[in-house]
Amino acid sequence: MTATGTDSAAALPEGFAEIAEDFHALGGRDRLQLLLEFSNSLPELPERYAEHPELLEPVPECQSPIFLITEVEGQGRDATAHLFFSAPKEAPTTRGFASILAEALDGRSVGEVLDTPETVTNSLGLAEVVSPLRLNGMAGMLARIKRQLSEKAGL
Repeated sequence: MTATGTDSAAALPEGFAEIAEDFHALGGRDRLQLLLEFSNSLPELPERYAEHPELLEPVPECQSPIFLITEVEGQGRDATAHLFFSAPKEAPTTRGFASILAEALDGRSVGEVLDTPETVTNSLGLAEVVSPLRLNGMAGMLARIKRQLSEKAGL
């Protein structure tokens, strides 16, 4: 792993650091393949949201239509964060980003999610295989997640 990757991973929540290490262990094409594999593992929306998509917030920074919503168990920074995404199967990059965020941050404390650096999109080493515009979409997802969690946790 590069020094930059190591430094970035050290500041990330544990689950995200492990994902970053997996990406850095691969070359460019294999990183893209891993991103596509993540896209296939995005959890389906729970029925309460699948039947009410109007409850989800759009992420206009993404080139493909993606929507998200968060839930919080408890109050404050120690509350547990839950993340839910809706993204079309025809948008594997966007789905992959959503799946990475879900795997890395779902079930973590609100504080851990809020402490996730905005530069997290750079920590995966995807800049060489994914356009900056697409990476901006992942950053947009993270910003909305943080805002929603902060509001819902009473911070």
